[in-house]
Amino acid sequence: MSFAKASVRDAEVAGKRALVRVDFNVPLDGGRVSDDTRIRAALPTIESLRERGAALVLVSHLGRPKGQVVPELSMAPVAERLSELLGVSVKLAPAVVGDEVKAQAESLDAGEILLLENVRYEPGETENDPRLAEQLAALGDLYVNDAFGAAHRAHASTAGVAEYLPGYAGLLLERELTELGKVVEAPARPLIVILGGAKVSDKVGVIDRFLEIADEILIGGAMCFSFFRAQGIPTGNSLVEEQGIELARKALERAGSVGCDLRLPLDLVLGREFDAATERREIDGVEVPDGWMGLDVGPRTAASYAEAIGRAGTVLWNGPMGAFELEPFAASTRTVAEAVAAAPGTTVIGGGDSVAALQQFGLGEKVDWLSTGGGASLELLEGKKLPGVEALRDA
Repeated sequence: MSFAKASVRDAEVAGKRALVRVDFNVPLDGGRVSDDTRIRAALPTIESLRERGAALVLVSHLGRPKGQVVPELSMAPVAERLSELLGVSVKLAPAVVGDEVKAQAESLDAGEILLLENVRYEPGETENDPRLAEQLAALGDLYVNDAFGAAHRAHASTAGVAEYLPGYAGLLLERELTELGKVVEAPARPLIVILGGAKVSDKVGVIDRFLEIADEILIGGAMCFSFFRAQGIPTGNSLVEEQGIELARKALERAGSVGCDLRLPLDLVLGREFDAATERREIDGVEVPDGWMGLDVGPRTAASYAEAIGRAGTVLWNGPMGAFELEPFAASTRTVAEAVAAAPGTTVIGGGDSVAALQQFGLGEKVDWLSTGGGASLELLEGKKLPGVEALRDA
């Protein structure tokens, strides 16, 4: 796959200020960054720009302050952690834009870094307000988007700003588009797609696309109950997305006509309620009795899915097999995670909870690509255009 957008590696940056949209939307705990994965993911782009003589103005959102200044969502802990990782002082701007921020940006020397305050403090960010985009653009000479996790949003800092500055893809954004693009465009066969999570509606676009492309689609997580209901199988008290039932029925029909093997669980692990301490029961079948809920796919299903993963040329995994955050219901997600980690084929994890599961089981280093974007990776895999990518210069 040829990369169709201008890359930061081709930009003339010496002596210039680069406005860099990063995804530093990280979890905080007691005023400290509790997981710095996303910050680390942006380091190659930041270090490349610094080494080549650029000054950097970094912009990111954190949480959902909804256009208000929310002190506990300040970027201060992020600036502190980034300083530690880079071994240089990262200045924190007092706001997102304004005279004081502009003066700070203009006083930066080559290699220096200014991190703007949480861009979602500005109501114009999520509205893609051209005035905010123009104010942001005034802080730099060129624009670099390295925030894949926010590339599916048409916001002022992800799309609008590229109307005013030449826009380039950062190294992380470039790699994300390349790795996820290969799965769709030129996967080594067989292509096995594992989809879990709660809602069919979240994944229906991906299911539709991969019915055309994949050799097998393996379904787990609570979304399987929409498929079972579509087949008239009782689901007890299991979480069922009502609007997903019709979508599931259509997917089953299409799978039959296009010749993709859409596989559903063969057995289940049940609980009385969503709680680690609840009564647990394994059933060799998928009919959930009244008073019980399915909280994991069973060991027979996990073993058959693991066998498929082991013979795959390419594996794409998005969504856990069950309530892996509850230890008694984590077994099948762990079995699948271990199979993906050990698979000889190319292994790509489509962001979100699957990444969390791999990290929880200590297997994050064992796969070929862990996407940093949940929603963005799904939209890209569905075949949608991402506003944050479309806004950039063509290669």
